[in-house]
Amino acid sequence: MHHDVIVLGAGLAGLAAARDLATAGTDVLVLEARDRVGGRVEQTRTPDGRTVQLGGEVVGLAHTAYLRLAGELGLELVPSYVAEPGRITRRTREGLSAGDPPHWFGPGDPARHERLGRQFGELAATVDPDDPWSHPEATALDRLSVADWLRSQDASPAVVRLWDLGQLALAGGSYERISLLAALRKSAAVPGLGDYDYDYDDWEGLRLAAGSATLAETMGRELEPRIRLGSPVAALDVRPGHCTVRLACGEILTAAAVVSALPVGPLRSVAVTGVSDARLGSLHRQRQATAAKFAAVYERPFWRAAGLSGLSEAEGVLGSTWPQNEGVLSALIPPERYGALLGTPPHRRTPELLAEMAALFGDEALRPSSCHLRLWGTDPWTQGYITQWPPGEVMAVGPLHGTHEPPFYVCGSDQWVAGYMEGAVRTGRAAAEEALRRG
Repeated sequence: MHHDVIVLGAGLAGLAAARDLATAGTDVLVLEARDRVGGRVEQTRTPDGRTVQLGGEVVGLAHTAYLRLAGELGLELVPSYVAEPGRITRRTREGLSAGDPPHWFGPGDPARHERLGRQFGELAATVDPDDPWSHPEATALDRLSVADWLRSQDASPAVVRLWDLGQLALAGGSYERISLLAALRKSAAVPGLGDYDYDYDDWEGLRLAAGSATLAETMGRELEPRIRLGSPVAALDVRPGHCTVRLACGEILTAAAVVSALPVGPLRSVAVTGVSDARLGSLHRQRQATAAKFAAVYERPFWRAAGLSGLSEAEGVLGSTWPQNEGVLSALIPPERYGALLGTPPHRRTPELLAEMAALFGDEALRPSSCHLRLWGTDPWTQGYITQWPPGEVMAVGPLHGTHEPPFYVCGSDQWVAGYMEGAVRTGRAAAEEALRRG
């Protein structure tokens, strides 16, 4: 059967694109490999009715495309963990501390930390997030890691450690291996006081009251007759006015245009012809951080009794924790520690992660009512978590990043400057707009 547009992937990006195309009267079909919609956004519910997020979870004030779509769907937004009272917990091999400054800081380190945050913000203001390649020092900034830049600005080892711990908490990879240009571009996309850690309200201050996957589920219900689940794509041939999609089962579908909302990892497994080598090369060059998410459900938020917020940064296998819902703690395992998690016998993974939570918050952390672990880094349909930009990669991927080659369009969190659910919605709707503009 021939369609106007075939959308590959029913994550937030693919659904957002398909919704706008369908609203405009386009005959659109969405192909999804999984047996559910949502991609890297997934949730379950506890017997007492609480929602547990297993993937993407929070957004912020600056995530305007996401907020606008949530409003159109009539979904309520509420404050996220940033509204939780109490102090942050930090755990390293030397010890444990709550609040600021962290326990490894010495005299002068707080002032250095504040100064470097301001300098980073000032440097980010010189980068155009839509065209970082035009920066007069783009190549030099891209070759430098964030950690090396910090040291070049006389950051003490203690300050570099705090910045790196915060970055590992986001599960995007150590600042020792992240391009300075990429980090500046990300910061410039959501202007604020400086590094991500200064702007939690802008980046992560909100969540959907009914859970983040509700956005995908609501769009999925709207589009249900147009979505085919359990339909992985094996090959794609792009021709003007006639694109051919071959499913893994051998079935052939055709359309006038194709929107790829596949993560960059799984997209590399699709045999694509008819798209320029330069465009495919840029797409195939992109990387995703190999990370996992862990959620533990408790009867109550017991950490509050000790004046703690549930937010933590740590140097164990866990990189961070935060309260996602009443009595529910989320945690991320960053790329540098993912191998240690995979090397742990499966039946030992949850007990050992709970032991790390107990080291942060006390023995009550050992007694959850349920736990959930999602290995996004090795999930075949994601092959990663958020976009990762090692030194040199912004220039290597180049200005084709996130662009289209009609009738082939790309979208997804990987294709926005800063990734995240905002990037999925923003680029999905932009891809639909461009496809409609071109008829």
